[in-house]
Amino acid sequence: QLQLVESGGGLVQPGGSLTLSCVPSGFTLEEYNIAWFRQAPGKEREGVSCIGNRGIIINYVDSVKGRFTISRDNDKNTVYLQMNSLKPDDTAVYYCATSWNHNPNICVGELREGRFDYWGQGTQVTVSS
Repeated sequence: QLQLVESGGGLVQPGGSLTLSCVPSGFTLEEYNIAWFRQAPGKEREGVSCIGNRGIIINYVDSVKGRFTISRDNDKNTVYLQMNSLKPDDTAVYYCATSWNHNPNICVGELREGRFDYWGQGTQVTVSS
């Protein structure tokens, strides 16, 4: 069973920054495509970003483009989501997810929950003044 653990969430003021981390439990991330999703109270889970296993295909939802950066460091076996210029609308539980499917095309286009099989427990990001 593939397991992922997110960390790095917290409370920040609007305009602030946070970096989220996604680390595996029991496997290495190198061959896996990793996506970040978020879910705000009362809203559907939303795809935020995705990085293909080779780090070539990178995708962001329009609302975070220019503010968020997804990256991976295979030496540290970690995928990051650097979040800058945070807004209250970014408040959500953030999840990382991966799939048995190693085709990085799953990172292309609208990110759909159904593409991903394995999920972390989530980390809370709250943006408030």
